[in-house]
Amino acid sequence: MTSGRGIPYSSFVVAVVSRTCPWYDSWQFFMLLLCIADIHGNLDALRAVLATAERRSFHKLLVAGDIVFPGSAPLETWRRLNAAGAIMVQGVSDRAVATLNPNAIHPKSDHERIMVERMKAVRAEFGDIILQRILRLPTRVRVPLENGGELLLVHGSPADPSEALTFDMSDEEMNAMLGDDPADVIVCGMSHSPFHRTIGGVQIVNVGSVGEAPDGLPRAPTYPYREYRERPMVAHATWIESTPRGISVEPIEVPLEGNDMRLAAP
Repeated sequence: MTSGRGIPYSSFVVAVVSRTCPWYDSWQFFMLLLCIADIHGNLDALRAVLATAERRSFHKLLVAGDIVFPGSAPLETWRRLNAAGAIMVQGVSDRAVATLNPNAIHPKSDHERIMVERMKAVRAEFGDIILQRILRLPTRVRVPLENGGELLLVHGSPADPSEALTFDMSDEEMNAMLGDDPADVIVCGMSHSPFHRTIGGVQIVNVGSVGEAPDGLPRAPTYPYREYRERPMVAHATWIESTPRGISVEPIEVPLEGNDMRLAAP
């Protein structure tokens, strides 16, 4: 149910009370969101993030796509997120693994051959029912905020979920990718590099990558890892606290050093 202005009644009532009652403490109404992206089937990295996050009592888990491919534990990653009640959007690799026929792909390099074989294995592990569920994941999800605003969860950009918002874009380039109705806060991934910027009053929060964070690596991780130094050393996540007074954004890095982060070779 919404107010006459289209604002969810829960947010509307909280906003009115907080403005009219000086004694009102805004901390009584808040929502803590754990926001992650680009897990890529890396279950160990996901477990490390969730173990760190569970020290706080968060209300919702938001996942900005590229969930299951090409890591060594796609099915268990999918099950863990569903067990946690995660709100998920579809990423580019999710759509690829759910729709492409790997037998119809003719690889032109060793890397492409490895990825095609991995796609065959992942599709077989999932089976038709779960592949259909991944295919039906939305590309955008809107989440109401406690101040009456709205958060948009998307893999890439609001204008094109398959095109990333990156930290090195100019304000003009980024503004062109916000679309006609981008919401007050955009939570995205895809680029694997976290950042937080405000463009024209819209807060853009790229939450980086859980499973393929490039931080501290000489180059981006490949599949399968050719050597130890290619394994991700950290996993990214972002806390967003929503209150009637607005939001606060806190990016975090979870150390992974010492964990066995290797992907199983096909």
